[in-house]
Amino acid sequence: MQTKEELIKELWPEDLLGYAEKLTDKEVAILKNLQEQLEERLRPLIYDCTEKAELPREEILGVFRDCRIMDHPDLFEGRDQDWKPSEVYNVFLYLTLARFDPSVATFYTVHGGLGYNTILMGGNDEQRERFGRPVQRFEAQTCFGLTEPDHGSDIASGLASTAERKGDKWIINGEKRWIGGAKTADFIPFFARDVETGKIMCFMIGKDSPGLEVENVEHKIALRIVNNGHITCKDVQVDEKDRLEFIKGWKTVANIFVRTRLDVAHIALGTAAGSFIAAQKLVTTREQFGRKIGSFQLVQEKLARMQANVIAALGYSVRVAEIQETGKEVMLNSSLAKMHNALRMRETVALGREICGGNGITYDVDVARFFVDAEAIYTYEGTHEVNALIIGRELTNLAAFV
Repeated sequence: MQTKEELIKELWPEDLLGYAEKLTDKEVAILKNLQEQLEERLRPLIYDCTEKAELPREEILGVFRDCRIMDHPDLFEGRDQDWKPSEVYNVFLYLTLARFDPSVATFYTVHGGLGYNTILMGGNDEQRERFGRPVQRFEAQTCFGLTEPDHGSDIASGLASTAERKGDKWIINGEKRWIGGAKTADFIPFFARDVETGKIMCFMIGKDSPGLEVENVEHKIALRIVNNGHITCKDVQVDEKDRLEFIKGWKTVANIFVRTRLDVAHIALGTAAGSFIAAQKLVTTREQFGRKIGSFQLVQEKLARMQANVIAALGYSVRVAEIQETGKEVMLNSSLAKMHNALRMRETVALGREICGGNGITYDVDVARFFVDAEAIYTYEGTHEVNALIIGRELTNLAAFV
């Protein structure tokens, strides 16, 4: 039987500084099972689905559900609640998912990160049970309906979707764009502005609601497996009981981003690690000029930089996760981690593609998926510039957003 130390070395060989030792034995076991199931059940699908821009929804949800990555009892031993596992576990969950495929990790974070945290932070006890438990158990899929066709980075002030109360119902009108998983979601957390107060609210809209239309955004170069949706609401009626009670303005939405922006930092980490591992495999097996590619000095220098970037990103992720675990959740930390990890990811996937030469543009060598997907990860959950301005505001006490 393998020891915990042996398992960690097998699962995450890129973790040279041993951050995974912070995981419990049972967390490691859950993640080992997840990695095995990803390889066995999803690996045969991943390349064709990427080519065709198709989401194997049931297969992905089936792996998540069977591995119980959100609700396994072992994740909550010693914890005073059964909603959220440890933040350090979350780091290695995202590392495992994104290193396998960034689209799979992104599909998960829209569901188990953005959507789930919206319900946990915005819903009352009844709403948590009604919406949150099916999401946690992967019995239903959700997403996160915030960004709009004309408002992304300026969504706080620019959000144009409206909600008008009429008795015990709300009438919702507006459009959303780039909403991952929207087409297949069972219910959509839809953010809209109260026409009376101007406050941003959130409404849970069922997939079969009259007046709701969702079309996939076509012709993407990145995260092709994730179906990003363009949502249109035309006089959609939502019951008052389906309005998330505790979302009462932008401040609540910003608090959701404090948590979920760190998740994207973890995805950037995993994407960099996936490219590194794929490149390392190729250079230790492919020969040119009568020698293994990995025996050349220039190649080794690039590999060393990739490894350094991965371990630096892992350090950011783990340390900020530990801070968030104590309850000290601040936007500065998550923005730092996302900005840094996304920058290092972008450099790392470029080096991986470069090392692999012409083979680096085919799915066969695997670095190509990480290379193109990195472009989307670099942008979503706060562009580089937005995160830099959040950090700059903290450093100078001066806002420079406009």
